[in-house]
Amino acid sequence: MTLKELDLAAGAITRRNRGGYAWTRFALKLATGAIDWMVIAGASFLISVLYARASSGEWWTSQSQVALAAVLASTFVLLNAVRGQYQIGHYVGVRRDFGTTLTLWSATFVILIAFAFATKTTENFSRVAVTLSFVLGLPAIFIARGAARRMMTLGSKIGIIPARRVMLVGREEDVTAFAMRYQPWNAGMHIAGTGLLAPAGGPVSRDDIARIASQARDMQLDDVLIIVPWSETETIDRLVDGFMRIPVTIHLGPERIFDRFQDIHIAKAGGIASLQLGRSPLTAGEVTLKRALDLALGSFALFMFTPVLMLIALAIKLDSPGPVLFRQRRLGFNQREFQIVKFRTMTVMDDGDVVRQATRNDQRVTRVGRVLRRWNLDELPQLLNVLAGQMSLVGPRPHAIAHDREFDERIALYARRHNVKPGITGWAQVHGLRGETDTDAKMKARVEHDLFYIDNWSILLDIEILFRTVFSRKAYDNAF
Repeated sequence: MTLKELDLAAGAITRRNRGGYAWTRFALKLATGAIDWMVIAGASFLISVLYARASSGEWWTSQSQVALAAVLASTFVLLNAVRGQYQIGHYVGVRRDFGTTLTLWSATFVILIAFAFATKTTENFSRVAVTLSFVLGLPAIFIARGAARRMMTLGSKIGIIPARRVMLVGREEDVTAFAMRYQPWNAGMHIAGTGLLAPAGGPVSRDDIARIASQARDMQLDDVLIIVPWSETETIDRLVDGFMRIPVTIHLGPERIFDRFQDIHIAKAGGIASLQLGRSPLTAGEVTLKRALDLALGSFALFMFTPVLMLIALAIKLDSPGPVLFRQRRLGFNQREFQIVKFRTMTVMDDGDVVRQATRNDQRVTRVGRVLRRWNLDELPQLLNVLAGQMSLVGPRPHAIAHDREFDERIALYARRHNVKPGITGWAQVHGLRGETDTDAKMKARVEHDLFYIDNWSILLDIEILFRTVFSRKAYDNAF
């Protein structure tokens, strides 16, 4: 799309949708909130009556079924409204809002429990119905929002649903490059027009800025997006001064480095404001919660598997000469070195500058080792690493240090995997990305899954991965 085509499309949209934008957006906010309310209330009430029927043989037991549905729905919608989640921009385009929705959904149940405790009405709510509402309500929300997102995205593209009306201001080459790279019309924006500055190196006069500002005033804009390199502070200052006289939201367009980060916002510490590009993947509270899960499940698993561990150790000792356990240096959280513990499955104990990966039908793998690797049983001693705090039950799988050095030079953001503790299992493993990484493509796929896990961590995601590690067929793919 050329700049001329961009302006023609913007003009058509402007003529078609002039007037009524504010009312339409307000109506859509009410509609999206109402959809959430009806889905949650309906799902919760249906769960309550089905449980009542199964437990007592009656469809109707008390008014608490209605109360539970109404309280859950109203609380969740209120929390979302306060957080501004019913903006059209949250529904138009591609957004990953799983973390925010899960947080608000969890907060809804915390508020419900606190309210019931404070009012001494806990006995009025069925614990089974509350639990099932929490577990099954979240998928219902995502299904409903997914359908709403698809309809609103389509409506936005054809001009039926108005999103943010935006004017792009900058030099022609910068504005064109921005439009082609980010395609703002797919992100909930209607480009109402463009304000072009003099070519690079040319002066930006006050008359040019006054002309563009006057043009913007007549367009009934929501936002002005200044597409100017951040190094040109004088030009930016003049543009901001010009647009401050117009009732619009002023944005400074993104620099290319922003493409590398998903969570960018302004951070303030006292009187100091900074642009935060990234942060630690987990907060202090999340680290504590994850560690508690590791200690609880790790201790329980080690206790339960003790007889199995002893039988495996005996089988290894009888099958081939050498130690029962295999230790190898790996890099953990923040690239700190530790020794991983596994059952020995091969006739070699490589741990130097060159480590040859196991391949299919590898002659170095012992008979017992082949069975252990096939069913992931060789990883069980890593429960000791978990209890020692060197690993987590779930996280990116650690590789031999020799492989880390090799892939760090070839795979972008490979080292970011060390921003969390390595795991016995991970998001990549339950998607079948195990075994030999003899090509960059295989390792890139594994790294992409590891980074997705880091960026979208939740305690429920850890539990899902643990469940899939045991019961999913993919978790056993490429095991040799």
